[in-house]
Amino acid sequence: MPSLGWPEILIILAIVLLLFGANKLPDLARSMGRSARIFKSEVNEMRNDDKPAPAQAELPQAAPETQSAAQSATQIADNQPRPQN
Repeated sequence: MPSLGWPEILIILAIVLLLFGANKLPDLARSMGRSARIFKSEVNEMRNDDKPAPAQAELPQAAPETQSAAQSATQIADNQPRPQN
């Protein structure tokens, strides 16, 4: 089977350009890039499925001062008289 050289590749590219037109080529390239990205992420996800999931550390709770400050600010805002129309 003969190998493809530069002249053959240029002819193939010219035919593709004629078939799809210059306006469609950027969209075609963009969709191929998205497809490749999705495929790559799915392959990585399949590889990660085989590994055991790491234990998630609990998130630290907010400091008591912060909680009480937020509660008191809410209570103050609730006790403010509202203007009547």
